[in-house]
Amino acid sequence: MIKIDNNISINEKELEFSFIKSSGPGGQNINKVSTAVQLKFDVKNSISLSEIVKTSLVKNAGEKITKDGVLIIEAKRYRTQEKNKNDAIERLISLIKKSAIIKKKRKTTKPSKNSIETRIENKKKRSGIKALRKRVVKE
Repeated sequence: MIKIDNNISINEKELEFSFIKSSGPGGQNINKVSTAVQLKFDVKNSISLSEIVKTSLVKNAGEKITKDGVLIIEAKRYRTQEKNKNDAIERLISLIKKSAIIKKKRKTTKPSKNSIETRIENKKKRSGIKALRKRVVKE
């Protein structure tokens, strides 16, 4: 079990790992060893996540999610499979944590009478200053 927070944990059986050849530095092993990791997580069919977290995760994942609802994370930062695997899991955890946060709805408020009066007074002062800048027309 991978623990995300107090309420959310994911069964490791829901994660699918595949190892692919990585681009970038690698020396003599670059064309021989598959060190990059592709983590696949089926968001739509996951039993570990609530529906609210699932919809938020689909929205936050952006291009990383397929039309079928499978989240794909590629990790190729390191030269070893183990480090890349841990990196992919960490990125998945951070995405789920970000999706689990419920944003508060904004309450609409009215300005106070005093603030309205102050605003109008300031506007009158400002317009008076600008009126003084106008040219005086002689007749």
